[in-house]
Amino acid sequence: MAGKLYLVPTPIGNLQDMTFRGVEVLNQADLILAEDTRTSAKICKHYDIQTPMKSHHMHNEHKMLQGVVSQLQSGACVAVISDAGTPGISDPGFLLVRAALQEGIEIECLPGATAFVPALVISGLPCDRFVFEGFLPVKKGRQTRLTELASETRTMVFYESPHKLLKTLTDFCAVFGPERPLSVSRELSKLHEETVHGTCKSVLEHFSEHAPRGEFVVVLGGVGKHAIKEKGAKNKQAHD
Repeated sequence: MAGKLYLVPTPIGNLQDMTFRGVEVLNQADLILAEDTRTSAKICKHYDIQTPMKSHHMHNEHKMLQGVVSQLQSGACVAVISDAGTPGISDPGFLLVRAALQEGIEIECLPGATAFVPALVISGLPCDRFVFEGFLPVKKGRQTRLTELASETRTMVFYESPHKLLKTLTDFCAVFGPERPLSVSRELSKLHEETVHGTCKSVLEHFSEHAPRGEFVVVLGGVGKHAIKEKGAKNKQAHD
């Protein structure tokens, strides 16, 4: 009988956010495919997970596909994890899922941590309907994509790295307007977690004065959407 492919979310910061079932699946799997084995080794050590582990990242996932599919077809249970969050969401996983589906292999994705959900919910912007954009193109196609999103009415969610945050916020001011409501969360679930609410202009000013550190989730209001005016909020706020 064919094996089974599991996609197991891992904590985005706080190790206590790992689910009981996630630990159980990783313990029972025949193999763990990890984006970075050094990062995942910390989780495995914390939860005393002894399952063999191999690297599975954007630079080798194409070469590994057939070998992993063959193991699954032979009856192995394989668990995929990324450095943080849910595999396949701006992380490796999609190609293997597609290949497994094409071969009729059973797949299960466990619910669990992902960075954009808490950032979206805490943004104060409408979250009943939203668009997840992940990382914007760095160069080719970037301006085209931003222009396409200029008329989007739903809340938009982006991932961004610290060294590109100021450029992205500058681009947002130019394309979406300086007064478009915006929320930026960083280091979610970690010791220095912070969410800054404001406008494209005010949040850009905030991070121009406070060097960006950590990984960021940027939540942008759609056309005609306005940020909630919060009173007594514990999260840091950026003001004009």
